[in-house]
Amino acid sequence: MSKLSHINEAGEANMVDVSAKAATQRKAIASGVVRMLPTTLQEILDKGLAKGDVLAVARVAGIQGAKRCADLIPLCHPLPLDKVSVEFAALDEQTLEITATCLVTGKTGVEMEALTAVSIAALTVYDMCKALDKGMVIGSVCLQSKEGGKSGPWERDG
Repeated sequence: MSKLSHINEAGEANMVDVSAKAATQRKAIASGVVRMLPTTLQEILDKGLAKGDVLAVARVAGIQGAKRCADLIPLCHPLPLDKVSVEFAALDEQTLEITATCLVTGKTGVEMEALTAVSIAALTVYDMCKALDKGMVIGSVCLQSKEGGKSGPWERDG
C-alpha cells in the first residue's frame, strides 16, 4: 500500500506537519471547462445577462474560493496567498475554459487553491446562467502545472 501524506500510521485522517519545512516560492495553475449552448456562451461574452457580467462575478468568486480553500477542504493548510488570477477563454462556440493561477511563499503547495478557484468560478458561471441553460456541464478540472517545494516542478503532458 502506498504511503499517503494525509493518513497516519493508524490509517486515520491526519493534517500533514509542515512545521519543519522551509518556506519557498510556489505556483500552481489549474484549468477546467464549462460546456453550454452556443447562445448561452454568446450571452456571456456579450455581457447580455440581466444578472450582470458573468465573467467578472465568476473571477471574483474564483479568487474568493482560493482564499477560502482551507475552510472547504478539511486537511488543507490555510495559506497567505500572494496572488490569485482567474482567466477565461472561449475554446469554441460552446466551451468556456477557466484557468486559475495561484502564487504563495509558503511551506506547502497551492494546487488545491488553484483547483478550488477553477471549480468555484465554474459553479458561479452555472449559477448565473442556469435560467438560460440548465444543461451546462462542468468538467475537465485538473492541475496543469506546479512549481516549488521538495518535489519540484510538474507539468501535465499534452
